[in-house]
Amino acid sequence: MLADRVEGDVLFDRFSRGRYATDASFYQMMPLGVLSPKSEDDIRAALDMATEQGIPILPRGGGTSQCGQTVNEALVLDNTQYFNQVLELDVENRRCVVRPGIVLDALNRILKPHGLWFPVDVSTASRATIGGMAGNNSCGGKSLRYGMMRDNVLSIEAFMADGSRHRFGPVGADHSPALSALRDDLLSLGAREAAEIAARFPKVMRRVGGYNIDALTPDRAPQNLAHLLVGSEGTLAYSTAIELKLWPLVAGKVMGVCHFPTFYQAMDAAQHLVSLTPQGVELVDATMIGLGRDIPMFRQTIEAFVTGQPEALLLVEFAEDDPRQNAVKLKQLDQMMGDLGFAWSGSGKSWGGMTPVTDNRLQNGIAEFRKAGLNIMMSMKEDGKPVSFVEDCAVELPDLAEYTAGLTEIFEKYGTKGTWYAHASVGCLHVRPVLNLKLDKDVKTMRAIAEECFDLVRHYKGSHSGEHGDGLVRSEFHEKMFGARMVDSFNAVKQRFDPKGLFNPGKIVNAPKMDDRRLFRYGPDYAVPPIRTQLDWSAWTGSGGGFQGAVEMCNNNGACRKLKGGVMCPSFRVTRKEQDLTRGRANTLRLAISGQLGPDALTSDEMAETMKLCVSCKGCKRECPTGVDMAKMKIEVQAARAKAHGISLHDRLVAYLPRYAPLASRLSFLANLRNTVPGLAKLTERLTGFTATRDLPTWSATPFKDTEVPPTEAPGVVLFADCFNRYFEPENLRATLAVMDAAEVPVHLAAAPAGERPLCCGRTFLSAGLVEEARAEAQRLVDALLPLAAQGLPIVGLEPSCLLTLRDEIPSLLPGADTARLTAQAVMLEEYIAAQAGNPDFSLKLTSPAPKVLLHGHCHQKAMGVMSSIEKTLALLPETTIEVVETSCCGMAGAFGYGADTHEISRKMAEADLLPAVRQASAETIIVADGTSCRHQISDTTDRKPMHIARLLELALKE
Repeated sequence: MLADRVEGDVLFDRFSRGRYATDASFYQMMPLGVLSPKSEDDIRAALDMATEQGIPILPRGGGTSQCGQTVNEALVLDNTQYFNQVLELDVENRRCVVRPGIVLDALNRILKPHGLWFPVDVSTASRATIGGMAGNNSCGGKSLRYGMMRDNVLSIEAFMADGSRHRFGPVGADHSPALSALRDDLLSLGAREAAEIAARFPKVMRRVGGYNIDALTPDRAPQNLAHLLVGSEGTLAYSTAIELKLWPLVAGKVMGVCHFPTFYQAMDAAQHLVSLTPQGVELVDATMIGLGRDIPMFRQTIEAFVTGQPEALLLVEFAEDDPRQNAVKLKQLDQMMGDLGFAWSGSGKSWGGMTPVTDNRLQNGIAEFRKAGLNIMMSMKEDGKPVSFVEDCAVELPDLAEYTAGLTEIFEKYGTKGTWYAHASVGCLHVRPVLNLKLDKDVKTMRAIAEECFDLVRHYKGSHSGEHGDGLVRSEFHEKMFGARMVDSFNAVKQRFDPKGLFNPGKIVNAPKMDDRRLFRYGPDYAVPPIRTQLDWSAWTGSGGGFQGAVEMCNNNGACRKLKGGVMCPSFRVTRKEQDLTRGRANTLRLAISGQLGPDALTSDEMAETMKLCVSCKGCKRECPTGVDMAKMKIEVQAARAKAHGISLHDRLVAYLPRYAPLASRLSFLANLRNTVPGLAKLTERLTGFTATRDLPTWSATPFKDTEVPPTEAPGVVLFADCFNRYFEPENLRATLAVMDAAEVPVHLAAAPAGERPLCCGRTFLSAGLVEEARAEAQRLVDALLPLAAQGLPIVGLEPSCLLTLRDEIPSLLPGADTARLTAQAVMLEEYIAAQAGNPDFSLKLTSPAPKVLLHGHCHQKAMGVMSSIEKTLALLPETTIEVVETSCCGMAGAFGYGADTHEISRKMAEADLLPAVRQASAETIIVADGTSCRHQISDTTDRKPMHIARLLELALKE
């Protein structure tokens, strides 16, 4: 048993294997099992077992390969969870040694304080591992200046297939007899085939196809055996430590955004723009601009740097050693655009020009938009998607315009079109024809396009694999591109390293047909039977009213694997497990609904475990480039499970809180005994599922009453009093009334008909999968608020998770014009106040409540784009510094932080960023958090008492 030999996690269940069956390609191969190694001993044990039993080995990093490199019927070794350390950092000599599982962004965060970075800046830097980048010979947008991965790897320590471990580095270093014999054989091959290599290898910079046997030729200086492992896609050896060349951090950079009226003109201009020696020239086409405008997190950025309606943009970036020279470069760029015949005052093919971007924040926003290019293209909701198979061919710059025109003609011949973006500076443009690979006819079209495209690339003496590697997509075409003799040399290298085919078989050599549908994610037998769903999924296609299409939007791009920045995916940031990841959950859902995980998989315990640590933060709703909304999908899963198995007492206590809250508040002394009687929390922990390590929220002895809002004939706003603020923190509602009174805005309270319980958004029912109960609450809310919304009155709320339910879940529960009208009027308090800027009838006279405010945003505020309104509202405070903590989820997430089996994960989520920032805040700093759960997490785990923005504003009111 492998589990008896290793310390790392061993997974052989069908759900875990399914989560590793796909990468960012269109392929799917079910692995035999998964190991997350903790040490080299674990890897050696896995290799020994694999040799004994004839089982292939697949090393895996972030699993974002676009050509199928990281899927196989093999034992997958996931290096990302544990095998991810920096082993050595030599600042003086600008070098470091790392484990293969370390993520590029994580490495650069470690290097930054030392003034260094590793500059192979792939667009997937937030999840790409150094091992994966070495295996793929990754490039990045700045390869024009810094080179490719091969140029920046100094040495690699790796296990051979026979279990021996060696250091592959510069030829001439001391080697063991075994490695010396291997070196001599390889150099002999290089010498023998030098003429063929010179004749057959493309001269373009971007060539990552086949093995780097050009590193073995006599004219190569210096010869380095590590460079043969770079780009080998895990087929030759298993890397355990990688030595990297580091570079000084850039002092400052600027960007010139060049606008073109036609795509051809942009491609033709690239050869001229690179003469100004930029560090990168990136393409963005009109399709990408249009799609980006539909994605909330990119819309504002696009409006800031795109002028008019260009067909293509070239983003030209300069980073000179002397920052003053950056301005000179921008001036030269502007002049060159004029010399090429483009002017803002021009028309037709003469329209265009350069927009300078010197603001770092906007530059970063543009960079994030550009890096998300691939996934923005994949955000199309119809069955046809841009497909990667001729993704990154590379040609010389003078041929770029004619090559792209020729490729467009091929696409048009087959009734499709391509979407373009990426590295114009090195003649490597990413292009994906739109196809539906569930259809056999489109698979045949893909094959035909591939054949003709590679013929075109060969005509221009380019590379058919310019960045993303070979994998299952392109390995088959090596003979077409390199010739039979070169393929024989590739086979000889593989045979010398791995005679039994232990490492990642079927890649680079001995590959299957790229269009073998048995290897596809959507194979010949793929089908999703009818599903009864609870929410509105009509924006997508497929079974369950579109639920299938929504699930299939996950293309495994892995953006949810980022460890810093944004919100998603908070549970993964703690556990580092594929299971606890938006991608992992989406893959599990797809396999479940298509019957690949057995009957009743959707309602199984394994599925419940898959969803267990999803805190419904909605980070993915905003940050997933393809729009996977796992919080909404989780509701469907819980609804199906609740129907099949019922719900626990714990879930019932959470779900029905709005129903028993009026009684509990009247008996607040009794309701709070659980927190005050010693031992009672522990005694009830097993029964209720609430951890004894935390006090539950305290029921207020003076809950908010409807009568506290006097009637008004001409209201300015409608206040929605949610359950949490009504029964636990009524002071927030009272503060809101004080603020509105100071601004002379009459308030009308949203109230249920006489004799009925107070209004509720239904969120607690949704959290337990009780969708019908939630729908009933939503209907009551819509009925009460719709007449007020019809008058154009803002519906103002305080609790993000409740008010924003009106903008998110309720339209899915009750789709239609009435709900849409109500949704348009629902705003957070801070949104309402921020929107009054310039309104002469609204005035808040405020003083400074504190020298500094530290703001933590609720996940739903971030997901729904509310954070800018909070910052605008806080900016009204005079002489007060506002600092926004860059955090993921606080970890409390409603009842999640109170769960007996989830409270520890909850605390770890908070400790990642939020709690350290709070503890470092000075005593006079006020901590602001609008979320009820966020405030409880902070107060439970620190000595600070955060407040809602309503109370802060009340505190700041002038007498």
